[in-house]
Amino acid sequence: MSDKTVIRTDGAPAPAWVFSQGVRKGPLLQVSGQGPQDPATGEWVHPGDVKAQTRRTLENVKAILEAGGAGVEDVLMFRVYLTKREDFPLMNEVYGAFVEENCPSGVLPCRTTVFVGLPHESMLVEIDALASV
Repeated sequence: MSDKTVIRTDGAPAPAWVFSQGVRKGPLLQVSGQGPQDPATGEWVHPGDVKAQTRRTLENVKAILEAGGAGVEDVLMFRVYLTKREDFPLMNEVYGAFVEENCPSGVLPCRTTVFVGLPHESMLVEIDALASV
């Protein structure tokens, strides 16, 4: 049985509560849900702009993937959490461009999108990922 390894990078916001940015066990790398925070300051960015929040969130996920030895190309599954159903098309536009530019094979990751309340009032989106390294 392989050991679990904590993945930590300054390229994404530090976890605010009792969880790791990412955990790798064997060939699997799980990235915790990320939000629209500036990695350097921890500030919540782009209030009210789901497109900009989605891009910042995906960049945070990507930084943790890279710290764990993976890339977006290695992602099997993204889970996207949105606060408002009407934000889906705008999030999807940014998400689509991001995965297209980061998945040169053309094999797109699986994805689930759900509508929820999120931990910080300014968050419109949160995204986590599961990758095979």
